[in-house]
Amino acid sequence: MGLLRLSVLFLFFSISRGEISSQVGINYGQLGDNLPSPKQSVKLIQSLGAKRVKIYDANPDILNALKDTNLQVSIMVPNQLLTNISTNQKLADSWVESNVVPFYPKTKIRYLLVGNEVISSSPKETWYSIVPAMRKLKNSLKIHSLNKIKVGTSMAMDVLESSFPPSNGTFRSDIAGPIVKPMLQFLSRTKSFYFLDVYPYFPWSSEPKNINLDYALFESRTITYTDPVSNLTYTNMFDQMVDSVVFAMKKLGYPDVRIWIAETGWPNAGDIDQIGANIYNAATYNRNAIKKLTAKPAIGTPARPGWVLPSFIFALYNENQKPGPGTERHFGLLYPNGSNVYGIDLSGETPDSDFEPLPKPDNNEPYKGKIWCVAARGVNASELGSALSYACSQGNKTCDPIQPGKECFKPDSLVWHASYAFSSYWSQLKQTGATCYFNGLATQTAKDPSFGHCKFPSVTL
Repeated sequence: MGLLRLSVLFLFFSISRGEISSQVGINYGQLGDNLPSPKQSVKLIQSLGAKRVKIYDANPDILNALKDTNLQVSIMVPNQLLTNISTNQKLADSWVESNVVPFYPKTKIRYLLVGNEVISSSPKETWYSIVPAMRKLKNSLKIHSLNKIKVGTSMAMDVLESSFPPSNGTFRSDIAGPIVKPMLQFLSRTKSFYFLDVYPYFPWSSEPKNINLDYALFESRTITYTDPVSNLTYTNMFDQMVDSVVFAMKKLGYPDVRIWIAETGWPNAGDIDQIGANIYNAATYNRNAIKKLTAKPAIGTPARPGWVLPSFIFALYNENQKPGPGTERHFGLLYPNGSNVYGIDLSGETPDSDFEPLPKPDNNEPYKGKIWCVAARGVNASELGSALSYACSQGNKTCDPIQPGKECFKPDSLVWHASYAFSSYWSQLKQTGATCYFNGLATQTAKDPSFGHCKFPSVTL
């Protein structure tokens, strides 16, 4: 009788926690002009051992390619549609009818994310549309009896006002009451998840002297951190970051909303000034993350021991059209030609010893020296001309030396002039957030492009 009661209690606990598998998925981004077709991509996803896939829209070609694959699928409503959907049930119904109904159930759509990092990347007026849009889309799913599909939205770590120590995790005061609390209420009521993007690379690369690299890569054997308030002991940066959100949710009265790791990963390359972005670290981080996330029984985190953390690794491909620093274009497990950047198995079943040896990292220490920003090879001349004009319009006398008669002027040399303009622009404005990218037209170099009396401005690290 005692055993029966225990079994019933365990069953109740499992149901109330909404047990979900620990299988790891992949984020399939499409910001590249050289990526394989959806059909080829789905085969590659399966070859990586993924059981789930997340896309950043509801691309019909991809959803058709995913039919009858048994891959669980997460789709997304674009940020720019949230405001209109939030106030218009008919528009929400129409979106579901166009983007979900034609594919379900042959395509196993299980999650509908309402925007991507909306608070980090969209105008403030859009923020207040997140929860109303989630409610309307949930209603639309109910109308069509699509009750297996959970509704959520992804959040980056910058929604926290404080994250250290983890027990001090607190949502920003401008969003905690009006946005996050009603969102948590919705997630709790619908038994959905808080979809969280977690990248230990970014805090580590910002403070490599204060955060140990092994601690960020799940490689630490001796380095630990004990939270002075909770007395919980941490052995890696990932757990610290996740638990800071757990404590923040608890402060708003929602201690049990489940977390889904919507994105995590490590860049396999980057710009010259981007420390630790290399194949060795990327493979080490992702392999270790997969071991942790697929462990049976589930490991969880110090604040939630034994809880399953379902997850998507970022990302399937290196995507050459992603804007921003070089790391943004180098999170892929695969190159655009479909070959592996490094050996990886998302199922967690392949031991590391079965993979090819990794190249030794050569940028785990900050770069010291000068860097220039020059025109990339083989770029479109018309686009380069527009970028040159833009760079010259910014800053203070950015392009004076390339005017006719000046020391850096070269007749009929667009590439030369653009390279000077990019270097001058970047050297002046890097401190305000400017990057050496120019929509893929520029690249960093450690080789001084100066010639004769023409000295190119540089950034010194």
